[in-house]
Amino acid sequence: MEKKTMMERLLIVDDLPKNIQVLGKLLSGPNRQIAYALSGKEALRLTSENTFDLILLDIMMPEMDGFEVCTKLKKEKITADIPIIFLTAKTESEEIVRGFECGANDYITKPFNASELQARVTTQLELIRNKRQLQELNQNLEEKVTQRTLELRQANKQLAQLEKAKSDFLTIISHELRTPLNGIIGITSLLKQSIDDVEQKEYLDYLNNSSERLVRFAETALLITSLQFNNQQVELFDIDIENLFEMVVYELQAALDEKEIKVEIEVGKDARIVKGDSDLLQKSFCILAENAISHLPTGGRIWLSSSLTDGSLSLEVRDDGKGFSDEVLNRLQNFVTQDHITIEHGFGLSLAAVKLIIRAHNGRVILKNDDKGGAVVQLHFNC
Repeated sequence: MEKKTMMERLLIVDDLPKNIQVLGKLLSGPNRQIAYALSGKEALRLTSENTFDLILLDIMMPEMDGFEVCTKLKKEKITADIPIIFLTAKTESEEIVRGFECGANDYITKPFNASELQARVTTQLELIRNKRQLQELNQNLEEKVTQRTLELRQANKQLAQLEKAKSDFLTIISHELRTPLNGIIGITSLLKQSIDDVEQKEYLDYLNNSSERLVRFAETALLITSLQFNNQQVELFDIDIENLFEMVVYELQAALDEKEIKVEIEVGKDARIVKGDSDLLQKSFCILAENAISHLPTGGRIWLSSSLTDGSLSLEVRDDGKGFSDEVLNRLQNFVTQDHITIEHGFGLSLAAVKLIIRAHNGRVILKNDDKGGAVVQLHFNC
């Protein structure tokens, strides 16, 4: 597509018609419009009513000389950016410096040299054209940035609404699940007390365990959604680590007794306090200890411990089971280091919840096998 040629608009200001005639002849062209003014007053009137790309301004004029005209033009917003070339018969440096101080862009001495005149005029026209193109480009970019910012805000607003809707939905689902499931759990407990048949009790145990699993699933799903929706911000308070571990053991006592699993608590001398959300950290350790219980044989052991190493507080869950297989350990290590949240087979929602909780505490999760056997999960926090 052929680029459209823009019309160049010039204003020549000189009190001598002969000079205007000479300049007009030298500068005329098919893509130029040339206007004339015989006085400074007339030049100011024309520039207030028309737009020009360049002004050639004589210095020595009666009533209002070029310096005064130039000064007035530079003070007005609509004319301040128009380049001005002074026309002067003077070559004294003081007059030239004064012209630049008034805001002139260049000067040409009389009598005019045609080649020099054309070159200086062409240079100033190219400069003003490039400047205007740059201003137009910047304006377009600013408009695009403004538009994109508005679109992004709108998208974020819609996303926030969707996240809230999802959170509200899961809250309702969790409540609707827990209410009937708690009723089922209560009824099965009563039925077990009134039934002597071993096989029927096994059925009731299976129903009770399944109901409790669904309750935990609903609670974990709600926890994950809540952490993600609230940008994982938690309030940090001093927590006694030994009390934290004891609360975990108390909550899991029934499962521990069922498999005759012993728990040992080992709290380091300099690692007795952790800053965090007590409920969330207790939930994390319950999840990790529960997972250990499910994989341990009857009579197994679990250690809950804390230690301080190189300025990092480590809370650890260790067992004496078979530990992680190489494949599972590699998969889980990749999972806990990724930024996004996925559901890992074998841990379900539980490890995703632990990962989000510890991330909300600016901590990190490390999984490994103990040298003496057994799986180890460490939660590291900055002191």
